[in-house]
Amino acid sequence: MGGSGLRIPVSGLHKKELTTAKKMKTYEEELIRFLDAHPDQIYKARELAKHLHVSNRDYQDFKRIVHGMVEQGTIARFKGNRVGRIRRPQSITGILHVKTQGYGFVIRDDGGEDVFVSQKNMASALHRDRVRVLLWAKSIGKLPEGKVIEILGRGRERVVGTFQEGRTFNYVVPDELKMTRDVYVSRENGARAQAGQKVVVDIVRWGSARRMPEGRIAEVLGFPGDAGVDILSIIHQFNLPLDFPPQVMKQTEAIPAGITDSMLEGRLDLRNIVTLTIDPEDARDFDDAVSLEELPNRNMKLGVHIADVSAYVTPGSAVDKEALRRGTSVYLVDRVIPMLPERLSGDLCSLRPGEDRLTYSVLMELTPQGNLVDYDIRESIIRSRCRLTYKQAYRMITGNRDSGIGARGKKSPLKLEGLSEKELRDTLLRMHRLSRILMKRWRASGSIDFDVPEAEVVLDDKGFPVELKIRERLDSHILIESFMLLANRTVAESISRIRQERDQKVPFVYRIHEKPNEKKLDTFTRFVRAMGYDFQLRKKITPRMFQDFLDHVKGTPHEIIIEDIVLRTMMKAIYSTRDAGHFGLAFKHYTHFTSPIRRYPDLTVHRLLKAYTRRAGPPKLAAKLSEICDIATEREIVAQEAEWESVKSKQVMFMEQHLGDEFEGVVSGVVSFGLFVEIPETLVEGLVHIKDLDDDYYVYDESHFCLIGQNKGRTYRLGDPVRVQVVRVLKELRKIDFILV
Repeated sequence: MGGSGLRIPVSGLHKKELTTAKKMKTYEEELIRFLDAHPDQIYKARELAKHLHVSNRDYQDFKRIVHGMVEQGTIARFKGNRVGRIRRPQSITGILHVKTQGYGFVIRDDGGEDVFVSQKNMASALHRDRVRVLLWAKSIGKLPEGKVIEILGRGRERVVGTFQEGRTFNYVVPDELKMTRDVYVSRENGARAQAGQKVVVDIVRWGSARRMPEGRIAEVLGFPGDAGVDILSIIHQFNLPLDFPPQVMKQTEAIPAGITDSMLEGRLDLRNIVTLTIDPEDARDFDDAVSLEELPNRNMKLGVHIADVSAYVTPGSAVDKEALRRGTSVYLVDRVIPMLPERLSGDLCSLRPGEDRLTYSVLMELTPQGNLVDYDIRESIIRSRCRLTYKQAYRMITGNRDSGIGARGKKSPLKLEGLSEKELRDTLLRMHRLSRILMKRWRASGSIDFDVPEAEVVLDDKGFPVELKIRERLDSHILIESFMLLANRTVAESISRIRQERDQKVPFVYRIHEKPNEKKLDTFTRFVRAMGYDFQLRKKITPRMFQDFLDHVKGTPHEIIIEDIVLRTMMKAIYSTRDAGHFGLAFKHYTHFTSPIRRYPDLTVHRLLKAYTRRAGPPKLAAKLSEICDIATEREIVAQEAEWESVKSKQVMFMEQHLGDEFEGVVSGVVSFGLFVEIPETLVEGLVHIKDLDDDYYVYDESHFCLIGQNKGRTYRLGDPVRVQVVRVLKELRKIDFILV
C-alpha cells in the first residue's frame, strides 16, 4: 500500500455532478443569507435569481432548489407565487385611524411605518381604537399591510349622531364620517328620541365584523338647528368634560385666598417694577406678564412672569389628577373648557391688575443687539400695573391716541396703577423694538415663520355666526410671542446647564419638534414641483431651507397653499423627556413654561425647576414624566381637533345663508373624488365633487396631484384660481359642496 494511500479515479461525469451539486449548495446558502437580510420582503424565483446573479443556464436548477426548499419547509411560499423567510406571525400594536373612504392605517406604538388595514380586515375595530394587527409579508415599495386580530382598547365609550327610525329597528348615524358603522338602538333604549334629533349614545355592545354595535341613548341634545346643539355635539363627540367632579370643586374652594408670609419665603419681590399683561379682549385668565427695565450698562432686563400654579395645586391631589386627565384647556369657538376650575384659573392664579400674585419669573439680561448674556429664574411675587388687550397695545405702539377702544369699537378705558399713559407707551415701544430684534435674529438663524392665516368667527348673543374673517396678527401678538419663546428656550437651556454642572441626568419635560422624515419630504417635493416650483433637497435638512422657499413664494397666488403644505410637512410637535430640540424654531433646547393655567406640561416644568433649584434632586414625579408627556400630547391633539371642528361648524352654519352665491376660490386639495376649494377671505373650504365636473371625463394624476380632462385636456392643480357656487350645506356632517362656475 505504501504511505501514499489509495487513489480512486473519478469519472468526468461524476466530477461534473459534484460541481453542480456544490454550486447548487452555494446558491442555497446565498439564498438563505439574502432572505435573512430582507426578512420582511417576498420575491419571485426570477427576482431572487437576479439578486444572486444566477446565470440563465443555471436558472431551471435554481428554480428547482427554491421549490425544494419550500417543500422542505426551509422557506415559505406567499401570495403570487412569491417566497420569503419563514417567521412566526408578527403582530404590532397601535391606534387605528380610519379614513372616510373606509380603509385605515394603524399608527404603531413602536414608531415604525404605518400599517394599512382594508375595511374588510378591520373586524369590529373603529376609528381611534387601540388594536393588535397581524402583519402580512410586505410587498416591495408598499406600506406594510395587516389584519386586526385583537381590540386592546376602545377609543370611545359613546358616540354622537342623528337618531333615525327604521321599519324594523332604530339606529344612530354617527356625526363622524370616520365612524363607518351605524349604532343599533332598541325600542327600550331610545329615551324617547325623535327622528332627526342629535343624541349621545353609550355603547353597550361592540358587535362584530357582521353585526352593528348596540347602544343606549344617554342624552338627547335636540334638533340640529336648535341653538347650541352644534357645539354640544362636538363636546360630546370628543368626550370633553363639561363639569369638574364635586371633590375637585370642594378642594378648590378650600384654598385660602390670601398670600401668607410663609408663601413669600424665598421669593423675589418684584412688586415695585412695572409689569403688565397683554391678552385677547375676551380673555378670562391672565397667566403671563412682562416687564422691561433699562440697565446702567445700556443692556435691558426683560422679565417674563408666569402665574405660579404649582403654589396652589398639590401633586397627586384631586385637582392635580383632574388637570392631568384634561391635559389642556380647550378653546372652542363660543366657550373655553378649562384645565383648572375658575377659582384658580380666573382668580387666585390670574395675574389681574392691581393685585399681588405669586409668580415664577425668568429675568433675562439682553444686549441692545438681542444677545442673552445672563438670566435668573426665580419664584417671585408681582403686582401688574395694567391689563391691555392686543389691540390696545398695538394702537399705543403705532401712535393711535384712541388706545382705549376695544376690539369691537367699545370704549375700554385703561386702568393704570402707579404710572402714566406716556410711561406705559414708552415701555411698550421699548418692548416692541426688542421683540423685532429677537425675531430678526431668529429668522437669520433659520427659524421658520409660520404666519398661516387663522379663521375667526364672530357670533351674536345666541351663538349664531354673523361674520367670518381672518384673525389679525398684530405687532403686539408678535411682541408677546417673542418674549414667551425666549423664556421657554432660556428655561430649557438652564436645565442643560444644570445637567453639565452636576454631570448627571436631570429628568425634564421638553417640547420637541423633529425634522421631517423622508416620506414627508418626498411628498412635499412632489407637491411643490407639481405647482411649478423647484425645491431642491440638500443632504442636510435645515429649517432655513423651508424659510428660504417660503420667502421665494411670498406674494405669489400660491403663497397660502404652500404655507399650509409646509406646515403639513412638518412633524407634529410633542412633549417628550428627550431633549431633541425644536426644528421649526431652530432652537437646540426648548420647553413649555409659560402657560401653567392651561397646559399641564408647564405646571410640571415649574415643579421640576423648583426641585432642581433647591437641589432637592429629582422629585417623585420624575418617574411619571414619560406618562405625563404621552397624556399631554394626546390631549393636545384632541383639543386641536375639537377646536377646528367648532370653527368648521360655525363656518358651515354661516355659509347656509349663502346657498347659490358665488365666490372666488383657490384649489387647496386634489383627490381622486374631486377638488377641495378654499375661499381665501374666510378660509371656508368645500368640495367640488368629481361627478359635478361634467364638462369632461377627469382622471386623477397621483404623481402630479392634479385632475386631467381626457378629451379637452383641461387640468386642475393645487393653487389654481377658480370661481365656485355654494350648492349644498350639510350641517350635520360639517361639509360644504361647491360647483365650478
